[in-house]
Amino acid sequence: MAVKRLGRASIAFENPPSIISGASIAGVKEGEGPLAKYYDEILENDLYGEQTWEKAESKLQKTAFQKAIEKSNLPLSKIDYVFAGDLLNQCTGSHYAMKNTDLPFFGLYGACSTMAQSSALAAMAVDGGYADNVIAMTSSHFCSSEKQYRFPLEYGGQRPPTAQWTVTGSGAIVISNEGNGPYITHVTTGKIIDMGINDANNMGAAMAPAAVDTIITHFEDTGFSPADYDLIITGDLASVGSDITCELVCASGYDISKIYNDCGKMVFDTNTQDVHAGGSGCGCSAIVFCSYILDMIKQGKLNRVLFIGTGALMSPLNLLQGENIPGIAHAITVQGRLS
Repeated sequence: MAVKRLGRASIAFENPPSIISGASIAGVKEGEGPLAKYYDEILENDLYGEQTWEKAESKLQKTAFQKAIEKSNLPLSKIDYVFAGDLLNQCTGSHYAMKNTDLPFFGLYGACSTMAQSSALAAMAVDGGYADNVIAMTSSHFCSSEKQYRFPLEYGGQRPPTAQWTVTGSGAIVISNEGNGPYITHVTTGKIIDMGINDANNMGAAMAPAAVDTIITHFEDTGFSPADYDLIITGDLASVGSDITCELVCASGYDISKIYNDCGKMVFDTNTQDVHAGGSGCGCSAIVFCSYILDMIKQGKLNRVLFIGTGALMSPLNLLQGENIPGIAHAITVQGRLS
């Protein structure tokens, strides 16, 4: 019997796992943004000493992994599993980053929802008694993503105002059955939502319906309301998608307007940095969550946060074949104090 299950798609952990460490590595452009002081490392250049963008992304993730381990004060032998994924074909960014670690590994693909997805699955493994310590992480890189999903950088195509800038960065957390928080107390698993958006330069609009569905489902399943949260934050909807999300959730009877924000709006300064609608990519929510949000919880400035990773489940081939862009959104509740 699923005794920890709440409603249709949520879980309440019996023994909430603790996030005992987090690490974030940010690219050059991200390091020029408003959250720069919270990152563990900012790159001097986006090739990161490698010969290709893809190798640079793997190195990003490997560095975030190593820093999270160091900050946890755990030996590598105490890590039971790694849950990781990225945007590259076959998740090679994660695979090549972890290939010499000799750790049990689950490769994930949730597009830009991967930070929330990996954290949810890692927490489930710990609370379920299947592991003591688990790494959850992800990454993205502007240059590798542009080459895969759009055009090589040399093409120099013009971007419409709804387009987002894929974040170069990686975030990792260590989730443990011991520790003093922050704690992951609840998970709400998203459903694949397709509302007919097929514009690859308007990812925010494509992902927003999934975010709306997950937020409303979370409230219905758990009995929580916006008043129970200090912050509700989505992954990378940026200005277009976050406006849609806030409007639709509020119209459904849950007024989140005073406590809602989006990592894609926070990671860059849209007044001084030319990123159009804002940030996107797996690394967008990862570097914001694994740095700023965790720091605010640890400092007591935030206590309960609903973190919703959002992803566009598409490939260039699907779009060329006339398919729409389905979205997914996974949510975790992160809490500083349990009492």
